[in-house]
Amino acid sequence: MRLEGNQRLAILLHEGIRGTNGKTGLALLRYSQAPVVVVIDQQCAGESLSQLTGIPCNVPIVASVEEALAYAPDVLTIGIAPTGGGLPDAWLQEIKGAVIAGLSIVNGLHTPLAIIPELRSHLRDGQWIWDVRQEPANLPIASGKARLLPCRRVLTVGTDMGVGKMSATLEINSVALKQGVRAKFLATGQAGIMISGDGIPLDAVRVDFAAGAVEQLVMRYGEDYDIVFVEGQGSLLHPGSTATLPLIRGTQPTHLILVHRAGQTYVRNHPHVPIPPLSEVVKLYETVAAAGGAFAEIRVVAIALNTAHLDHMSARDAIAQTQQETQLPCTDAVRFGAEVLLNAIMQQ
Repeated sequence: MRLEGNQRLAILLHEGIRGTNGKTGLALLRYSQAPVVVVIDQQCAGESLSQLTGIPCNVPIVASVEEALAYAPDVLTIGIAPTGGGLPDAWLQEIKGAVIAGLSIVNGLHTPLAIIPELRSHLRDGQWIWDVRQEPANLPIASGKARLLPCRRVLTVGTDMGVGKMSATLEINSVALKQGVRAKFLATGQAGIMISGDGIPLDAVRVDFAAGAVEQLVMRYGEDYDIVFVEGQGSLLHPGSTATLPLIRGTQPTHLILVHRAGQTYVRNHPHVPIPPLSEVVKLYETVAAAGGAFAEIRVVAIALNTAHLDHMSARDAIAQTQQETQLPCTDAVRFGAEVLLNAIMQQ
């Protein structure tokens, strides 16, 4: 399933614009091929979305699903990704109202909605509920065979969760396509799957099969493209993250791009876990990827720096400082374009 260009989206984003859990909805605002016609956030209703987010769009913000219906959406997309991926009780009634009004639902939460009787009973012909976080069938145990593919395999890795790995990956893929490269974005999270229509929700896959799910995805496309860009998840630095190592093993990457939020000094919500100097993080990822020689030697070839919280001059300074510290090419792919990152990949 995928969101089509003729489907009008409403995004449920309560407290996600100013808060830290709205990355799914904000990603859809920036990258969705289907038009977003209204955003629902009681906290920010009536304010300017472009001023709040920096995303160039003229989409109204309303306080409820009921108000959103005036903009004639076809699909309600849940744009919040709270810790644990659960569904707050208050949202269920709003979602029920959307279904009764005839909207289809795209759900990126761990809580499945398609099995809830009070939602299913109101579905009409042509109306559907897409639960994105579903483990694919017939998953293998990873074997490392992706290393035999002829294509470049680029994986974004991070100093933390939610630092912009998906955005950086999409931006590099977009530049590659514009330059005529046979490139493919491979989604591994709910927002990426909603945008691209394909991929694996890695955090819904049992840990024994996680690397196998990644390998299966890469093998499906690796023969048909010159380069695949794999959306990163989690971080080796995060004490609760289990996604990054399966991505490294399943992808057998040829190149790594390290993503970091400028100025962040510790893992979010874990001030007792410092982020080491980026040069040390680079060494960590290269060491883990190679596994002492069991796998091919892999390099971090560039840094994608998230500077969304900085003004223009401060962003430029942060990029220059990061380049000096790591001796690697660096840019903010969203703000300044991803050509620097693509060049670093293609030159190695």
